Amino acid sequence: MSKGEMVAASLRDYIIENRLKPGDRLPTEGELEELYGVSRVSIRAATNALSFLGIVDAAPRRGLSVGKISMKRISQYLGFHFAVSDYPMDELISTRSVIETGGLEQLARRMAEDPNIYEQLNEINEQLRSTKSMEDWIQRDMKFHCSLVSSTGLNALAAFNELLQIFFQHFREDFPRADWNDGVAEHQQIIDALRDGDSDCAAKCLKIHIGSHSERMEHTSETSPS
Repeated sequence: MSKGEMVAASLRDYIIENRLKPGDRLPTEGELEELYGVSRVSIRAATNALSFLGIVDAAPRRGLSVGKISMKRISQYLGFHFAVSDYPMDELISTRSVIETGGLEQLARRMAEDPNIYEQLNEINEQLRSTKSMEDWIQRDMKFHCSLVSSTGLNALAAFNELLQIFFQHFREDFPRADWNDGVAEHQQIIDALRDGDSDCAAKCLKIHIGSHSERMEHTSETSPS
C-alpha cells in the first residue's frame, strides 16, 4: 500500500471507531500529518480518494468532515470491476442470484401494501411478450430484473443494480429467441408468487430462472466441437 492508501484506511477506521456521522468534523490536514506522520501530499491523496466515494467532504475554508457515502457511485465502480475482471461465469450467476433473491420477502410485503408495484412489473413483462429484436429483449429483460430489485425499497440493495447491468453485458447472446416465451412465463411466476405473499416460492422460481444460464452454458460446452 502507498502512504496515501494507508492514511485512507486509517481515516476510515477513525470514522468508524469514533462513530462519526455525516457532517461531523474531522481533524485538519495539519493534525492528520502529525497523527499519521506523513506528508501533506499523502494526506491529500487519501482525502481526495475518500472524497470521490463520498466518505469525506473536503470543502475550502471549512476543512474536512464526514461525507454522505454514494452507494450508487460505489456500485458503478464495483460493476466496472466485474466487467474487466475475469470472474468465472458460474460465479457471476451465483452473485446475481444472491442479489436478486435477497430482497424478495421485503418486496412481497411492499407489494401487499401497494398493488401498483405488481402492475408496474407486470407491465414490463407484457412489453417483453411483444418484443421482436434481441436488443429490445435485452433492455426490457434488464429493466424487469433491475425493477425487481429497486421495488424492494432497499436502497443499499438497489445500488447493486449496476452489477446486474454488467451481468447482462456478459450474457448478451445467451438467451436465444426460442427461450423468450419461457423467460416471460418465469417472470410471471415470480411476480404472481410475490403478489400472493409467497416470497419462498418467488425465490425458488427466480433461482431456477437465473440458473438457466448455467444450463445453457453446459449444453453449449457439450455440443461445441473439440
